[in-house]
Amino acid sequence: MNVLGIHASFWHDPAAVVVVDGTIVAAMEEERVSRVKHAPHALPVEASRVCLDLAGLKPEQIDLVAYSWSASELSSHRAEYLRRNLFRDPRRTIRSVLRDRRTVRTRMSKLYDTLRLLGIPKNVEVESVEHHLAHAASAFHTSGFEEAAVLSIDGTSDRVTALAADGRGSTLTPRWQLLYPDSLGLFYSTFTDYLGFDINDGEYKVMGMASYGDPDRFDLSDLLSFSGGDVRLDRKSLLVPKRRRWREHAFGARLVDRFGPPRSGDALEPPFPDLAASVQRHFEQAVLHLLETHLGETLAKTRRLCFAGGCALNVALNRKLIALDTVDELFVPPAPHDPGTAVGAVAVALAKRGQTLSPRPSPYLGPGIGDSADIERVLRSQPLPFKRMDDAVVGAAELLSQGEIVAWCQGRMEWGPRALGNRSILGHPGRRGVSDEINTRIKFREPWRPFCPSVLADRAGELFSTEHESPYMTYCFSATEAAKSRVPEVVHVDGTLRPQTVTRRQNARFHDLLSAFAERTGLPCLINTSLNRRGEPMVCSVDDALNMFDGSGLEHLFVGDYYVVKDPARF
Repeated sequence: MNVLGIHASFWHDPAAVVVVDGTIVAAMEEERVSRVKHAPHALPVEASRVCLDLAGLKPEQIDLVAYSWSASELSSHRAEYLRRNLFRDPRRTIRSVLRDRRTVRTRMSKLYDTLRLLGIPKNVEVESVEHHLAHAASAFHTSGFEEAAVLSIDGTSDRVTALAADGRGSTLTPRWQLLYPDSLGLFYSTFTDYLGFDINDGEYKVMGMASYGDPDRFDLSDLLSFSGGDVRLDRKSLLVPKRRRWREHAFGARLVDRFGPPRSGDALEPPFPDLAASVQRHFEQAVLHLLETHLGETLAKTRRLCFAGGCALNVALNRKLIALDTVDELFVPPAPHDPGTAVGAVAVALAKRGQTLSPRPSPYLGPGIGDSADIERVLRSQPLPFKRMDDAVVGAAELLSQGEIVAWCQGRMEWGPRALGNRSILGHPGRRGVSDEINTRIKFREPWRPFCPSVLADRAGELFSTEHESPYMTYCFSATEAAKSRVPEVVHVDGTLRPQTVTRRQNARFHDLLSAFAERTGLPCLINTSLNRRGEPMVCSVDDALNMFDGSGLEHLFVGDYYVVKDPARF
């Protein structure tokens, strides 16, 4: 069976996936084609076309379309939504319910507009799946676990903001759901806005900033309260109506009265790191409370947890989850955020038909860079000097061992937000100052931002003391003392690192590069950050890589077997 999975929300990150006989053969975010970060309000038309092409399918060969939104989310939760919110805010609650029909028309029109533009036949079967169920399925049905506790947390879809479920075999059984406007994700994203970053883009920056602050400085328990397995958001300060917002922000004037004007600029000035630290800790405490209340029994039985939703990208939280006495294994997929719901929708649709999705898919599901002839054709159309290498791995390893920074563009691009060795900027993790150099002259981003290591899996114990794998860079761990002294450029100020563990089976060419670097330096890892500049999506094509290379401080680019430079004297 050929299945097209689609995420096409009203807000951000449209994406598509193609599954053939239970195997994910292609997956891609629309932003990678459009070159507009998060592709807000766009349809996943070009991403779908790319996925169909990669799968070798024509539109009429699609047997089923799975859509990660369902009108049942509005209808089945309407009574509980009214009960929960009518007396708190009657005007907004009633207006929300009255918008349901329009919301359904809007969301379904996005799906059918996408199918029409793709040329998918009108009579194709469509399976609509609730957003958070799709999130949960994207983790559980690709985890390979027979049984697990399953958690999904993000900002909101339409009415649901979090879900806890039991996963067993092909079945997900919801145990609890949190309804809008109460939302852990919106609590975090509203403070993301206050702390000077973009909502749905800068939450990981808040997490990084938190490591520089004192979480005891602020008490936020009145802004987000949790007890008895429930969560309540203060709507007088957070997520306020437009007429009560502070200028064009998502927060109210009360927040400014309490904490002062919001942060601006790139510096780490007080009290903002302390506030970020307080937000992170309070968020973690709320998640742990909900997990214990609603999934404690399941965790005690299965000792496995699957986690998805945008909040599953919070690796500091994930570290706390792995450390729980009841958790032996945590699984967070490579795209736990909204694009991953396209995978989850397919998983649910297949399960209803007695079929399964292959577990632990490769994260390299996007377009490739073409063969040597394709690459050389593009390189000859631009003015930068280049040459074909006898061994690009050895050439790159030599430069990296000398402390040079290298752009590495190889094979099929990554699915999800993390660079995993095919669209990467790489650096020497033991060379002091290389992180500052990448931040300031290449990525053009905040100078305090940390970097992550890609590490040979069989030597991971040298950097962090856990046997938990981390193939998708979705966890963080405490660094060993050896890591702090030998590879300080990938250890964050709080003594943690967020690694990608790399095996030869996962990515042979990148594994070879890491091995060649280790032979020359004794270090089993490289700095690895995404090949893009601030505010841009990760590069996709050879043209994208060349444009990024030419417009940044990079001096070395490897595309397939070709080495591109700016200084002809290097040849």
